[in-house]
Amino acid sequence: MEKKLGVIIILVNDRQQVPRINTLLGEHGDIILSRQGLNISEDNVQLISLFIKSDANTINSLTGKMGRLHGVKVRTLQLSDIH
Repeated sequence: MEKKLGVIIILVNDRQQVPRINTLLGEHGDIILSRQGLNISEDNVQLISLFIKSDANTINSLTGKMGRLHGVKVRTLQLSDIH
């Protein structure tokens, strides 16, 4: 299966979801190249950015699970195929 480089942005409005997000990210740690978290306290939200390298099915599985969590929005940008 073709691997892609990509970016996942996670917006967390419900801090109670953070432990579940961390569990999901730990389960997919092998595809994460870089992770950065940003707390925007004045807006009471957290942003997590991930740089990833994986096949589309694995990326979609991860983002689908996170996107079903209450108070969590996920966007993905797949940058390129890696040969």
